[in-house]
Order: sequence, then C-alpha cells, then structure tokens
Amino acid sequence: MVYRRRMPARPRRLDEVPGFGIDRVAAAAGEDPAVLRLENLDTDLPVPDGVVEATRAAVGDDEYNSYLPFTGRDDLKELIARHMTARSGVEHAAGQVVITLGEGDGMVDALEATCDVGDEVILTDPTYAGMINRVRLAGCIPRLVPLEVVDGRWRLDLDALAAAITPRTTALFWQNPSFPAGFRMDDDEWAAVGRLCAEHDLWLLYLALFEGVVFDGAAPMHPGSVAGLAERTVTIGSFSVEFRMIGWRVGWIAGPAETAGDLGLVHIYNGLTPGGIAMAGARAALQAPAGDLERCNAEWQRRRDAVLEQCAGLPVVPADGAWSMLLDCRELGVEPDELSRRLIGHKVAATPMGAWGGDVARRHLRLVFSNERVERLQTLGERLRAAL
Repeated sequence: MVYRRRMPARPRRLDEVPGFGIDRVAAAAGEDPAVLRLENLDTDLPVPDGVVEATRAAVGDDEYNSYLPFTGRDDLKELIARHMTARSGVEHAAGQVVITLGEGDGMVDALEATCDVGDEVILTDPTYAGMINRVRLAGCIPRLVPLEVVDGRWRLDLDALAAAITPRTTALFWQNPSFPAGFRMDDDEWAAVGRLCAEHDLWLLYLALFEGVVFDGAAPMHPGSVAGLAERTVTIGSFSVEFRMIGWRVGWIAGPAETAGDLGLVHIYNGLTPGGIAMAGARAALQAPAGDLERCNAEWQRRRDAVLEQCAGLPVVPADGAWSMLLDCRELGVEPDELSRRLIGHKVAATPMGAWGGDVARRHLRLVFSNERVERLQTLGERLRAAL
C-alpha cells in the first residue's frame, strides 16, 4: 500500500503577507549600468572612518568569535546608551540595551515583548512594508492611519489617529523620519502622539532607522524627549542608515528598564547574538569623528533636490528626511505597477508601493535618491516623461 502524505495547510498568518516587490524590480533592471537604481534603499556613501579597519582587526580574534554575551557586547551597549541619551535628553543605561542583528529582528523582538496575539498595532499609511508584515507575523493586527498632503508636505491625520484607537490597541509602530514618504513629524504631531499614548496606555514602538537623516537644517530628535513617551517607548535602532553599514547587519533595541529583560529574552530565542566582528565595526562607528553624518545629509539633500528639480510639475512631495520620495501615479492617470514596468524600458528602476500601506500607498511609486550621484539623477526627468 502506498501512503500519500497530506501536507498541512499553509499558516493563516501568511495569508495577508505579500512579497516585497523590490526584488522583482531589481531583477527586471538586471546588471545594466545605464539603469538609474531608484528601487532599493542602498547608498554609495562610505562608512565612517575607522569602521572597516576595526572590523578587519576583529576577524580571527577569539574574543569576537563567541556566542557570549547573548544580548551583545557591554562596551557597545554603553556607547549606544550614550548615543541615545544625547539624542533624547533622557538618561539611558547600558542595561536597557540589547544588541540585535539589524533592524529586522529588532522589530520582531519589540513586537513580541510588548504585544499579544490578536492585539491591534497602529501604523501610518504609507509606511515600511517590513513593519506592517512583521506585525502580522507576530500575530497582531495592523491598523493604518493615513498621511495627507497639506501645504505641499506630508502630515499626519490626527483625527484619524485618535479614531483608530480601540480597546484592543496595544501600540503605535512609528518611524521618524518615515520612509517611503520622507515624512517628518512636527511638534504638534508628536504632542498628539504622546497624549494619546498616555491616555490609552499604549506602547510606542519606534523604528529609529532614519532618525538622524534630516534635511533643510532640521535637528534629529528622539520621542523620549516628548512628554509622556520616555517611559513607554521601545526604540529599534540600526547602523544600516546613519552609518551606512548595511552589510554589517547590527542594530539594537532599548526600552524602559522594566522591559529590558523581556526584550533580551525574546531576542535570545529570535536572533541570538549578532556577529562579533560586526559589533567591532559598530563600536568604531559610534566613535567616528564629528561631522560624519552632517556631511552625508548634505549630499543626500543635494540628491533629493536634484530629483525634485527633475520632477518639477509632477505630483512628488518633498522628503523632509530619509532616502526616498513618492510620485502619485494615479494623479497622472497611470497605475504604479504599470509605470514601474514602463520605466524599466527607459532604464529607471523604481518600486510600486502596493504592499506599503493602504489606499494612500497604493497610489504611489517610490523614488530612492540615496544611491545615485547628482549627475546621473539629472537624467531622470527626460526618462520619466518619456515613460509617461
């Protein structure tokens, strides 16, 4: 007798988790050097001085080839705590920090240490698809609050935010600045978030990926400086963006002292320890000479401005931070997927935002400006208008 194995049903948690989309655009673009690579959040700006040397020096050193400590090196935790204290104005201790393998597992750690299965988590529309779908993978329910364009800039719909909170809401899952839109919160928006979190006893899960990447003279800020948020914010930090260390895959999570044990517990079973050689590089990054990030922000702003110049007259909202902006395709009478396909034919790779939120995201195509020089970005307008 031949027994036919019955495969178990696909887990329901995957029902609403789509593919990322960026990989398909990148594959369509291929390796052609003439293609403007606006599809992925990379950058060609180098890592801080000393990072490569410190990483190389750690390779083969037994001290950096260990599972211990499970939650990361104490010397790196101390430097991160100082970094967060300087940004937020709120004292952070090394014992509040857990070192992670980047922002990805850090998001899962934060969600699983603060939220139960079936809880609702509020995010903006649009926001990073990796945030929305990690909410789903953690067994929680994402609720989206729209961003809207007011006086030519992205703003948060505060009435919609208040209305989205229900008895099942446990957390707001936030970025600032936020990609893909380049939205940066203003003081009134932060005050409203602080007030609502305090009134409804909510966590703020804060992805600080682009925290320091701000334009037009703005200063970085951390929500710990907002009334009511210091004791309820869990920060998910990363060396990927401000320090351009995408390939190192190292980051951190930090929260109030009473949550540190739970954050560490989840991380041990989710990610275990980050690579020792990566932590050596991260330690060097936090000790880099002053002015490193400011120089990079100036260059990224030049690139943003070049894209805005090329998109003059088209529905693109300027980014107030982060590495990308959005083009409203439906206002131009074309779907984002279709325009993305057309653009490949004109040697531009750009990702549609269908999986990056709800009704707002689905209108848009993302233009990443962090990985192309200004001289190449100055060819975008001709290519874009030809595709349209």
